[in-house]
Amino acid sequence: MITATLKAGLAAIAIATSVAFPASASAPLKIDEIVHSPKPGHAEKSTEAAARHFYAFWNTGDEADLKQAIAPAFTDHTLPEGRPQGPEGPAFASKNFRAAVPDLSVEVRKMIIAGDYVTVHMIFRGHFTGAFGTTKGSGQAIEFIATDLLKVTKGKVTDNWHIEDNLALLKQLGIVSMK
Repeated sequence: MITATLKAGLAAIAIATSVAFPASASAPLKIDEIVHSPKPGHAEKSTEAAARHFYAFWNTGDEADLKQAIAPAFTDHTLPEGRPQGPEGPAFASKNFRAAVPDLSVEVRKMIIAGDYVTVHMIFRGHFTGAFGTTKGSGQAIEFIATDLLKVTKGKVTDNWHIEDNLALLKQLGIVSMK
């Protein structure tokens, strides 16, 4: 059974995150592994470039990377309630989550590129020093995983389906406890 606290926490995460955001635009994006379908062609190289910009945005919050990555007709197929659809959605999510976790970073653990689709497994990390809804952080570390499926057309991310471990995040934020 989902408690009212858990429901409120999940709603707050839905508004604040997507995949999810360090504070410095100069922080390098760490990618552990990239796997291409048999032989990457020109289209796959532009697909990889778009994905790299998209995750560089999530790593730093730098909207210049988001503009390089995302198509004007971007669609988030797992859009949480309260978040705008389109290119404004990721910017909204990043700003709101970075208010709670200003040093948020992403490490791409695996990026699999197959034609115009990219599957990415990543880890978000940071310290909860801000506020998340009515919960105030005390500097505790947060770390949670997420997975995206992107569609890239003509070198721009047009579609995203994503899932993140919100229960782990809510526990680390101190919003829910498992007894």
